[in-house]
Amino acid sequence: MKVTAILQGRLGSTRLPGKVLLPLAGKPVIIHVYERIKHCMNIEKIIIATTINRRDEAIVRLFGHLGVTIFRGSEEDPLDRFFRAATKYNLQHIVRIMADCPVIDPNVVDTVITYYFRGNYDFCYLGGEFPTGLDVTVFSYPTLKKAWEKTGRLSDREHITPYMQKHPELFRIGCLELFKGLCHHRWVLDHGSDYRLLTEIYNQLYEPDKIFTTKDILELFDRKPEIAKLNAHIPRTII
Repeated sequence: MKVTAILQGRLGSTRLPGKVLLPLAGKPVIIHVYERIKHCMNIEKIIIATTINRRDEAIVRLFGHLGVTIFRGSEEDPLDRFFRAATKYNLQHIVRIMADCPVIDPNVVDTVITYYFRGNYDFCYLGGEFPTGLDVTVFSYPTLKKAWEKTGRLSDREHITPYMQKHPELFRIGCLELFKGLCHHRWVLDHGSDYRLLTEIYNQLYEPDKIFTTKDILELFDRKPEIAKLNAHIPRTII
């Protein structure tokens, strides 16, 4: 079964403009996400899905030099962008990866993909008390197509998967819980304080050609708890 990751990224963030190109350990955030996903054993291909907006030419140029497949679509309708990318490249099974999650854990992604296939699910996601920024969702092309056809709600189309999750009568849904007591951690890049925390994580743990894991981050926080407090004032948002 072929699994493709669609890495979703754009430069139009209002809270932290250009966030996916901010540097971490000398590389843009989105490059770190891409390199981490390349370590997933269960993913065969990665597609960068950005928008047709002129400002996102910077993302196209960045990955164009690496020979990575790029798809450009609607900025206002990310679900349409996903569906058209999946249709163009004849995808079978899709993992949604967000470009503002630079500590996404390849081991977690692989575990969720394995669970998806073992359960013969249409849609599967990481649930439970995990740090924000480790989010993983996996779904089949027919599931994506049905969501694209049936929902017109802005929130469904902006976040790709809510329609799938809200309709168990239409889809066989799997939820894998791997973590407990960690939902207070925030490892996604959306605010300046998030960037300070992620910068500290990368300064402490990043090594070229080596992927640090969730376990490594938690051990770092045990040694230096002040790092975890850098963005602790931001509440968790659940879509």
